Amino acid sequence: MTSLDPVLDVLDKDGVRLTVENAVATVTLTNPAKRNAQSPALWRALAEAGRSLPGSVRVVVLRGEGVSFSAGLDRQAFTPEGFDGEPSFIDLARGSDEDLDAVIAEYQEAFTWWRRNDIVSIAAVQGHAIGAGFQLALACDVRVVAQDAQFAMRETGLGLVPDLTGTHPLVAAVGYARALEICATGRFVHADEAERIGLANLVVPADELDGAVRDLAAALLAAPRDAVIETKALLRGAQERTYEEQRVAERAAQARRLRDLAGLSD
Repeated sequence: MTSLDPVLDVLDKDGVRLTVENAVATVTLTNPAKRNAQSPALWRALAEAGRSLPGSVRVVVLRGEGVSFSAGLDRQAFTPEGFDGEPSFIDLARGSDEDLDAVIAEYQEAFTWWRRNDIVSIAAVQGHAIGAGFQLALACDVRVVAQDAQFAMRETGLGLVPDLTGTHPLVAAVGYARALEICATGRFVHADEAERIGLANLVVPADELDGAVRDLAAALLAAPRDAVIETKALLRGAQERTYEEQRVAERAAQARRLRDLAGLSD
């Protein structure tokens, strides 16, 4: 992945930095003093990062500065004053159901674009990934984690539910029963268990995390882009399709690939 091309700084605001080097983009959470705690402003910046990706990008790496990936939602959100320039969560709760639904849907936009078919996203997780941090890691296609990584879904213990798109990928990764146990108890899932139950693709020593992510990104870039896009779409759709429907989807996708390779595509 060595290149003479410069790293392009695309965005740097509200605790989020987006840089691009060739076909690899890196989204970094940049508030290590607060263990990359999250806020509505950070979520808007994450959504903007997704909209700002150049079309040349094939792999997106998500990482956090400092000792933790993300310790979750900044507890300031639950204070009466909330964040400067933002309605507090208490004020939001007083609004109509329609207004509250629209606000949560806006927050979720920070977590949805990571699974786009035209990119493969990798979460590089060290230290704590709690609540919203856990859900942000789950938003990515692949998770490479350091041996000190600790995942926890603490929303239920606060009287809330995980609402930042994390429940679907969690159930897909570990199954309903284990997902319920993890969410309802709020317990920590350490790196070795995360790998064993399918939350983590790879566990490495903390000082090898960046290198492991670079190696994985290089391996992903080695395959032709269109083939990766078609394969990702097939695999993502497999959860909703029957076996026979998946067979049909495979045939259609392969026909497109063969025609493209033969120069017969439209």
